[in-house]
Amino acid sequence: MRGTPGASGLRDPYFPRLGNGGYDVGHYALDLAYDPDTGRLDGTARITARATQDLSALNLDLSGLTVAKATVDGEPAAVSRAGDELTLRPRDELPLGREFTVTVDYSGVPEPLTDPDGSTEGWLRSADGAVAVGEPAGSMTWFPGNHHPSDKATYEIALTAPSRLTALSNGVRVSAQPVSGGRTRTLWRQSEPMAGYLATVMIGRYETTTGTALGEVPVVTAVEPSLVSATAALRAELPTILARQQERFGPYPFGAAGAVVTTDGLLGYALETQTRPVFPAASFDRATLVHELAHQWFGNSVTPETWQDLWLNEGFATYAEWLYAEEYGSVPARESFEAAFADDANWAFPPADPPTAENLFDPPVYQRGAMVLHKLRETLGDGVFDELLRGWPAKHRHANASTEDFTSYAEALAGRDLDEVWDVWLYGEDRPDQP
Repeated sequence: MRGTPGASGLRDPYFPRLGNGGYDVGHYALDLAYDPDTGRLDGTARITARATQDLSALNLDLSGLTVAKATVDGEPAAVSRAGDELTLRPRDELPLGREFTVTVDYSGVPEPLTDPDGSTEGWLRSADGAVAVGEPAGSMTWFPGNHHPSDKATYEIALTAPSRLTALSNGVRVSAQPVSGGRTRTLWRQSEPMAGYLATVMIGRYETTTGTALGEVPVVTAVEPSLVSATAALRAELPTILARQQERFGPYPFGAAGAVVTTDGLLGYALETQTRPVFPAASFDRATLVHELAHQWFGNSVTPETWQDLWLNEGFATYAEWLYAEEYGSVPARESFEAAFADDANWAFPPADPPTAENLFDPPVYQRGAMVLHKLRETLGDGVFDELLRGWPAKHRHANASTEDFTSYAEALAGRDLDEVWDVWLYGEDRPDQP
């Protein structure tokens, strides 16, 4: 066999070096120990993957941290670094179809990333702990992996931290065991596939509340102690909001739910981290909660094929806000549509074609994305559109989908082409005369 190295990037339209070729990850087992006094993170990542080519070397995305050693199937692998690219060369080449396990031991003080739009992501250190968020690339600041959204995997994340602190992550808490040094090791399991940018860690002085939603889905909410009373009423609404969204969007795709609210100043935005969205206090309002919970269907279960398809996440989540306002706030979705239509900022570029990575989270991706969906609703009629709201996340449940996948799906549902919607609202450069 004469294998070749896997690609060091997947040529994403906006982040060409993000992700890696030559293999597909099935599972991450992360064992992390964090010292909030020094900011040091010690980690072991065990990554189970399958070769998608005859593989002589493979890359992982990892920013800043120091690698002590790496193995492939228990055998030492040669390690080299070039920026955020960690290259491993196993002793024996990996044939196409071979399942293998990579283990990487690493440590250091994680440094956050500054995105092209100026926002900060990654491992964010707080006064007594940390919050880790990763959209679009920040997860590589705290664990090595294939960090493009097209490679989803299941996760187990073990967090060892001082016992005085609460340690949360995605999915269901499996165990919490005291260990030496006045610390506790807490294990969380995310059994459904997840893109790396949706992985999260929260370590701090949180007050937690447990319950259930949708009959049997465990719900964990956590909040900074100073925010407990101010957030209690809205946190209690989470099961009701999920129940209504399940009626609109189909079965809830995950085995856990919840939310985490942090004090302002640490995180500049809310994020739909899988099963456990995180909110700064200033963003924890009903509309944002509806938005981030809707992402569990649109973005987390149905994940973009590339970052160019992000409008499918944000357009649906924004339209979920419009639907909620229509049903509970007596604001017809048409009224929300007309307000978005009148806003010049929403016409800076087509939602499916942001000009640069800096524009990826600009208003057209959200508001014009929702406008596309409202024009579909008016074109298809409420009955067929309701079928689309349930059918689209069912068709691509726990998978990836592109804009082309969506337009093809909508046209198959309609039984005809829908160029009058796509040409103007999805790809059109100019605002039409009438909404």
